[in-house]
Amino acid sequence: MSQLRWILLTLGAIFIAGLAWWELRRPRQAPRDGPEHRDPPLTTLPTMRAREPVRELPTLQIRESAEPVTLESVSAPLPAAPVAVEPIVEWPPEGSRRILTLRILAARERFAGRSLRQALAAEGYVHGRLSIFHKPGSDARALLSAASLTQPGSFDLATMDTQRYGGLNIFAVLPGPLPAPEAFEELLASARQLNERLQGTLQDERGDALTAARLAIMRAELGGEAAASADAPP
Repeated sequence: MSQLRWILLTLGAIFIAGLAWWELRRPRQAPRDGPEHRDPPLTTLPTMRAREPVRELPTLQIRESAEPVTLESVSAPLPAAPVAVEPIVEWPPEGSRRILTLRILAARERFAGRSLRQALAAEGYVHGRLSIFHKPGSDARALLSAASLTQPGSFDLATMDTQRYGGLNIFAVLPGPLPAPEAFEELLASARQLNERLQGTLQDERGDALTAARLAIMRAELGGEAAASADAPP
């Protein structure tokens, strides 16, 4: 009996020692400064308070006019469209005149009549004498003229929009409102503008390509003729 008692005491001492050892080995958690804070759970949705209804809407008062409003008093008269003045064509006699000509040839397909008419109008050409187009100067005298490459060269405005054209002859008749060199530069500038609108091919009067070399020759010829005319006795 006494031997059993010593055995139980020994086991109890071992258990207590093991429990103490376990508590010493267990990591300790640092104490917090204050009580744990948690957001309260969302139990209800926030409510939206409606504003007080508008008791009375503002009214717009329109005063009656002393005089009745008429269409004539409201709408101003539109300006009249400018009327194209027919250019004055004063060419010298056939035996004493010279014609400077440049050509605009249709590159791929023939020019549509409507596009051709619009391009000429945009460059200041007006349909007039001989049923061809003329570009007037400040005094209404024709500086340049435009005719169809197809004979007889005229344009019928009644049917022009439905026709197709192979090209244009742009020309200036000398002597004219401008000296020969100035007339040629005006002719060249106008032909280039028209060709840019029509997307054609610009040529000289013989149908050759209008190269820089060809332009230099034409300018030199005109400059020499102008100098000779100035030196000639009256």
